[in-house]
Amino acid sequence: MRMRETTCCFTGHRPGKLPWGYREADPRCLQLKKRMADAIAAAYDGGYRHFLCGMAMGCDLYFCECVLALQQCHPDITVEAAIPCPTQADAWPQAQRERYARLVAACDLETMVSQAYSAACMQRRDRYMVDRSSLVIAAFDGSAGGTRYTIEYALRQQVSVMDLPIVAEPDSQIYYKDFTTS
Repeated sequence: MRMRETTCCFTGHRPGKLPWGYREADPRCLQLKKRMADAIAAAYDGGYRHFLCGMAMGCDLYFCECVLALQQCHPDITVEAAIPCPTQADAWPQAQRERYARLVAACDLETMVSQAYSAACMQRRDRYMVDRSSLVIAAFDGSAGGTRYTIEYALRQQVSVMDLPIVAEPDSQIYYKDFTTS
């Protein structure tokens, strides 16, 4: 098992909650991806070597792509796909299913958290990631849902959370927020 002290996981919103939806060329999305890459690099500089990703559409896949890009420069990084159930991507648009399959194949490890879909499998996946991490990087807009649940769970478990706020306008002065110190 990976050492918790060197493991970082991610939580973030799906396209339906993002102001730009599926338009990844939107400046706000590009800025978020840059902030993700910077946060992952900072985590690496802080000693994190194992990264867990829940592989949901939207921010999770951005995160996975950023970690895999950093892995090209730092081969000591490992990436684990924490998949909630075997049918996670079955109903996604074709292009997103292909992206998902490519990213899962590029990960060093794949963990299937539940053997079948259930109402609780996404939360089980989120708890699996937090329980193995000492840092959660989150792309969060403050709304209710799975990302909030994961952040609140992490804080109850005394896991540090670095939030990369979802901003309405590009070039916002908000870069990140550390929930554990405020």
